[in-house]
Amino acid sequence: MKRTTMLVGLVASGALALSACGGGTTGASGDAAGPGGKAAQGGTVQVLQNAAYSHLDPARGFDGGVNNFYRLIYRTLTTQGAAPGADGTKIVPDLATDTGKPSDGGKTWTFTLKDGLFFETGAPITSADVKWGVERAWDPELGIGSPYAKQLIEAPATYQGPYKTGDLPTIETPDAKTIVFHLKKPFADFSSVVAQNTFTPVPKGRGAGNQLDSKPIASGPYKISEYKPGASLTLVRNDKWDKNTDSIRKANPDGYHWTFGLDPATIDERMIAGQGTDTDAIAGTIQAATVARIQTPQLKQRTLTGLAGCTTYMGLNTTKKPFNDVKVRQAINLAVNKETVRNAVGGSTLADIATSIQPPTVAGRVDYDPYPSPDHKGDAAAAQKLLSEAGQTAGFTMTLDIMSTPKMQAMAVAVQQALEPLKITVKINTIDTSTYYEVIGTPSQQHDAAITGWCPDWPSGATFLPPLFDGRNIAPKGNSNLAQLNDPGVNAKIDEIAKLTDVTAANAAYGDLDKQIMALAPVVPLLYEKVLMLVGSNVAGAYLHDGFSGGIDLVSVGVADAGK
Repeated sequence: MKRTTMLVGLVASGALALSACGGGTTGASGDAAGPGGKAAQGGTVQVLQNAAYSHLDPARGFDGGVNNFYRLIYRTLTTQGAAPGADGTKIVPDLATDTGKPSDGGKTWTFTLKDGLFFETGAPITSADVKWGVERAWDPELGIGSPYAKQLIEAPATYQGPYKTGDLPTIETPDAKTIVFHLKKPFADFSSVVAQNTFTPVPKGRGAGNQLDSKPIASGPYKISEYKPGASLTLVRNDKWDKNTDSIRKANPDGYHWTFGLDPATIDERMIAGQGTDTDAIAGTIQAATVARIQTPQLKQRTLTGLAGCTTYMGLNTTKKPFNDVKVRQAINLAVNKETVRNAVGGSTLADIATSIQPPTVAGRVDYDPYPSPDHKGDAAAAQKLLSEAGQTAGFTMTLDIMSTPKMQAMAVAVQQALEPLKITVKINTIDTSTYYEVIGTPSQQHDAAITGWCPDWPSGATFLPPLFDGRNIAPKGNSNLAQLNDPGVNAKIDEIAKLTDVTAANAAYGDLDKQIMALAPVVPLLYEKVLMLVGSNVAGAYLHDGFSGGIDLVSVGVADAGK
């Protein structure tokens, strides 16, 4: 995700997300007067956000919010369903006629494109365009988004994408409708991989540099009519999109309009007031200070809530001294007061305390606490003992990277205060929200630690631990292994699990791997955040999608009365 993901929100009301899996939805539903009622044809959905999207180029963006947005303008070979709960995480055909045909023991996958597929320009979408879009993932400047194409598809070590290197022969296009992928090794869930943004078709020869960040080429039901970076974005209907080829996107609204750069408190005030076009608005998770104000029956009817299915954590850079010492990392895990961290984001209404890396929504996850402390308030004495054993009695100074949001600032201060008694001085380095994941995903720009989060890209343990801790995938850009952990034992266990053909057994093995990794303490699991959203009184078709950090599924939301 990424995604490098999130602190819960639709996209960026409090922060951004990488990829996603969420919990159930509660609130009004199935009623024309509530957010889950049937959406009408027409109208414009307003979206209020604190920060702009990370990237409009599908090879670059990889957080839960932008992944959700991409489905409005882009299509991929497969995609996730459009429904609340488990139905929303099922992989279904999108551009392809089915979810792919494996051969050669699962090392080769073949997809056939549907008829009637076109870009917004009117040009037909061909297998060559899909191939070109996938090849862009290897470009050292562009390929900072989803890592799975590079990790799974066979390619020469020197390959750097279509602009620099040219053709990638391991992706074949025998005709305009057929595309064949040759993998490094069997991968039973490749149908889910081709739902990633990097499998978006791009017209062959197009998309170099920043072209798609400024002017995307739509294949979905909407296209960009106006984009003012950092300020606003407007979508209108793409008349070259054929509804008969798309069973996922309802495309009920005539358009969508985003307003970026709003203060989170201002967003909450506008959503509560619900005046003017804000009756047609959606936004991210409300601020902690707003929770007590939305308890009236009228506002509860406009509320959606659920578990986001992500883990917010603090990554510890194992390549930096003194964090190259496992005892120092273990001491930090013991010292952090997770209760104050949770209080900083709004208490138990907005988060549960995290103990393991994988959140409760991941299959096979083991409920355990490797670094317990009374009431999760930290154990300074046990932490000091480990620091003494590591020769760190005099203390040290560390730099903690955070996103420029009030929520992240509050979390960082809670960490800072917890470590101060151990003579650890935490310098807080604030990074602009729109570039945060790109900066911390560049090892040369990383400091000692960073607060971020991770959400599974599809419902499988394979999308949680390997992206974060497989040391062989550490990359100079778009790196999701923030701890830069490269442990032979962890890498070997990842390979061992990858060979399992029983998904249930594999997920259970990932649960055990969670324990193995946390013994090395490369991260401090902090929170399992929750979603609590307020929508406009005229919003309909709204539900929390388990595949997008628990955010509102943009392809289904609309307005109840288009003439209101």
